[in-house]
Amino acid sequence: MELNANIPSGPIEKAWETHRFEMKLVSPANKRRYTIIVVGSGLAGASAAATLGELGYNVLCFTYHDSPRRAHSIAAQGGINAAKNYQNDGDSVYRLFYDTVKGGDFRSREANVHRLAEISLNIIDQCVAQGVPFAREYGGLLDNRSFGGAQVSRTFYARGQTGQQLLLGAYQALERQIAAGSVQMFTRSEMLDVVVVDGQARGIVTRDLVTGEVHSYAADAVVLGTGGYSNVFYLSTNAKACNVTAIWRAYKRGAAMANPCFTQIHPTCIPVAGDYQSKLTLMSESLRNDGRVWVPKAKDETRRARDIPEAERDYFLERKYPSFGNLAPRDIASRSAKEVCDEGRGVGDTGQGVYLDFADAIGRLGEDTIRERYGNLFEIYERITDENPYQVPMRIYPAPHYTMGGLWVDYNLMSTIPGLHVIGEANFSDHGANRLGASALMQGLADGYFVLPYTIGHYLATAKPGPVDTSHAAFGEVEQEIAHRTRRLLEIRGKRTVDSIHQELGRIMWNHCGMSRTAAGLSQALERIPALRDEFWQNVTVPGGNEQLNQSLEKAGRLADFLEFAELMCRDALDRSESCGGHFREEHQTSDGEALRDDEHYAHVSVWEYRGPEAAPVLHSEPLTFDHVALAQRSYK
Repeated sequence: MELNANIPSGPIEKAWETHRFEMKLVSPANKRRYTIIVVGSGLAGASAAATLGELGYNVLCFTYHDSPRRAHSIAAQGGINAAKNYQNDGDSVYRLFYDTVKGGDFRSREANVHRLAEISLNIIDQCVAQGVPFAREYGGLLDNRSFGGAQVSRTFYARGQTGQQLLLGAYQALERQIAAGSVQMFTRSEMLDVVVVDGQARGIVTRDLVTGEVHSYAADAVVLGTGGYSNVFYLSTNAKACNVTAIWRAYKRGAAMANPCFTQIHPTCIPVAGDYQSKLTLMSESLRNDGRVWVPKAKDETRRARDIPEAERDYFLERKYPSFGNLAPRDIASRSAKEVCDEGRGVGDTGQGVYLDFADAIGRLGEDTIRERYGNLFEIYERITDENPYQVPMRIYPAPHYTMGGLWVDYNLMSTIPGLHVIGEANFSDHGANRLGASALMQGLADGYFVLPYTIGHYLATAKPGPVDTSHAAFGEVEQEIAHRTRRLLEIRGKRTVDSIHQELGRIMWNHCGMSRTAAGLSQALERIPALRDEFWQNVTVPGGNEQLNQSLEKAGRLADFLEFAELMCRDALDRSESCGGHFREEHQTSDGEALRDDEHYAHVSVWEYRGPEAAPVLHSEPLTFDHVALAQRSYK
């Protein structure tokens, strides 16, 4: 497999501008001749579909939701980064670039990250023009707040609803194109496979989630904007329907998978409450602007938080990382919370929690100011826990959140299958081994609004894909494979539910490939996952039939893919014998417990190639070079 990142030559500051000029264009009249499939209607998918429709392409957009507004992007809370320097506090494109490369622990591609930092400036202008109600200061200027891993205020926000407001902006643009006829929307339709003809991605096969009908759709190019795979852990901050199916099926058709073990553990989540919980709820990282994180200094403390005097509290992030304090990056904050809980100083009934306390901020700023900044987040917390965070500290604990791994793409966002482009969280992204907060929304909109519309045009102008429709034999073959797989699932009629097997997989992954990992634990996981996969195919029960609404069948198909993907994820984690970002190998740490990279052997992207169901995947690597940010051990102290 040849991995050509297609990184432009010349100064990095001019690379994207030069590349845009040098790319081939499709004339306005010719755009009408091309059809592009976009899978996903979140920030990446909706912005891409709307922009491509506006340019004149014929766009088919697919979502398994009943409306594009239900995409998981709506759950993002805290904000979106942009190097506008409105606060005049020293921010710049270069500083955002630097912070992102450093925050990703030097495991991202410099050229992509710099482009992201450049485009961040345009995103805010685009969204303001759409009417996104960003928070504003008293004089009417856009407000900013801070997020982890940065010492400047560059995060634009709409209270704790930033993802929702940005998605509504993209949704309005998408609906405009649907009304104009340039975008055809397919809701309640799940992509089950990608169709490759003569080495090019030429369509997809979907299942209508209401009727069970299987349909094929042909196009000149395919775009996947299908989000991340943190539900491999079962309990995560992701919506229950989030899955790996789209990118996993593409992987099995020839698209390489990059850094699958790079998952982000978010430090600010409501702790697990019991064995019957189906998902976790995120509390925005923005809360760490005003909330102070602490635990009791004594082990097994039984007193209420307000009864513990200041001298007996350990504000451990402020103590360990004085320069960044409570705004240390997510991986570091998460690992620190786990450490104090492992020491027996955790809070709550399970001992798996730390306090996020707003008493000082309320005393300094007043409750009305805190309510204005975070009111809806406080309301969510109280509804779930029945505790009033204005009066008692929140309890938080780390949880699986964003995934930095995904399908490998080049600078043009194209996978190793020509014509298959991957955007947003579905690709291996620009975030390295740890995403800085408020950068997911930035990347999704950058890819959809400002990068893909140029690069996919270049592909169409140079590849010149010939005419293909769904009568081609390749579509029929894929439909037959899907029908066989569906029959097999429905015929098992075992004794275990899909959720019970998923829960077991989640425990394996959290314990052995979660916040911290060891070679022994990963080896154990690689023994247990194939056995659990065999149990699934022999003993799962999927009630109902295919030609109807059947959510058990949906979940079973997604879990089958998770059971395969989980093994690749553990292989990748075992191979990467270093600690970097959110990937913490206990064998590789400094004397004071920080992540210890091995730049000599692992300054690369790990890229996996599928070789068939009976063969082990083949590992390739894309070397990473750092010409603009010097390789250095991360320090936030």
